[in-house]
Amino acid sequence: MAPVVLNLARTPGIDAKVCVTAQHRQMLDQVLNIFNIQPDVDLNLMRPNQGLTELTADILTRLDPVLKDLHPDWVLIQGDTTTVMVTALLCYYNRIKMGHVEAGLRTGDKWQPFPEEINRMIAGVAADLHFAPTEHSRQNLLREGVPDEQIIVTGNPAIDALQMIVQRPAPPEVGQLFADHDIGPEKKGLVLITAHRRENFGKPLENICTAIRLLAEQYADRLHFVWPVHLNPNVQEPAHRLLDQVSNVTLLPPADYLPMVHLQRHATLVLTDSGGIQEEATGLGVPTLVMREVTERPEGVEAGVLKLVGTETERIVGEAQRLLENPEVYQTMAHAANPFGDGHAAERITQALLKHHD
Repeated sequence: MAPVVLNLARTPGIDAKVCVTAQHRQMLDQVLNIFNIQPDVDLNLMRPNQGLTELTADILTRLDPVLKDLHPDWVLIQGDTTTVMVTALLCYYNRIKMGHVEAGLRTGDKWQPFPEEINRMIAGVAADLHFAPTEHSRQNLLREGVPDEQIIVTGNPAIDALQMIVQRPAPPEVGQLFADHDIGPEKKGLVLITAHRRENFGKPLENICTAIRLLAEQYADRLHFVWPVHLNPNVQEPAHRLLDQVSNVTLLPPADYLPMVHLQRHATLVLTDSGGIQEEATGLGVPTLVMREVTERPEGVEAGVLKLVGTETERIVGEAQRLLENPEVYQTMAHAANPFGDGHAAERITQALLKHHD
C-alpha cells in the first residue's frame, strides 16, 4: 500500500490521511520507516496472542469514531486482513465510499486461507470500486455479480513496492548472514522458507518442518536453509523443536521487508505458504514451491514460476529434489514474469479515485 500512499500525497486535489490499526506492530513499523510514511492515526491494537474475535471487536470500536470524525470521501483498504474486513463493514455502516485494493483474489475454498478468503469476500461485497490486480481477479468479481464498471484492473501495488525496493542496496545483515554460512555464487545456494498460515497449524506445519529437515540433511554440502520464523507460538514451537539441531538450517526472527526482498533475490529456491511472496518471487524469477492445496494467485502457477505442492512431507521433498537435481526442470521455472503488475498500479488507483469523485 505504500506506493499508493506516496502517490496520493503528491497528487494535487487530494488530502490523504493514513490510519493504521497496527494489527501487526513489528511488521508494520519497519515498512513505514522504509517508505518514510508517518500515520495520521495509529490505533495500536496489537496484543499478545489475541484471537480473531478480540481483534475484530477492538477494530470495530476503535476505528468507528475515527471514520465518523473524518468522514472521508473515500476509504482505501488493501488485501484480506481482519483490519480490511472490519473497515469494509464500518464504511458500509457509515455510508462512506470504499475502494478495495488487491480485489478479486479467490481460492474458492472458504477455509483456505483462513480467515483471509472470507475477509476479502466481505470487502468485495461492500466495495464501491474494486482495484483488481489482474484480469483473472476481474473475472472472479464478474462471476460474483460485481458490475464491470466498478472493476478497474490496475496491477498490484505490491509490485510497485518491489520495484522500488530492489533498487536499494541489501542491508548489512544480509551480507553478514551470507558470509557466516558461506552462501553465494560458487558457494552454497540459499533456500528461503516462510510458513505461517493458520490452516497449516498442527500436523501440516510439522510435515513442512520434517520436509525441510530431510532436504537440509540431503543437501548439506550444497544448500543453506533460512527461515524467518513468524512470532506465533504455533509456528515457533514446531520450527525450533524439529530444526534447531540441523546445522545448515538458520531460524531467524521475522525479517523486515528490505532484507526479505534481498533474500528472495538471491534464493535458489523458495518454500512458502505465504501470499505476497508468491507475487514477489514470480516477479524476481525465483522457483517457488507453494505449500498449500490452493492459491488465490494462479497467475504465478500459469507463468511457470510457482508450483502447488501441498503440505505432505514426501511431496514437498520430491518436488524440491526434482528441481534441484534436474537443471532443465529448474530453468523452466527460473524466469521472471510480471502477471501481477508493471509497477504503475498506484498511479492507476489514484487516477480512478479522481475520476470517480463527485
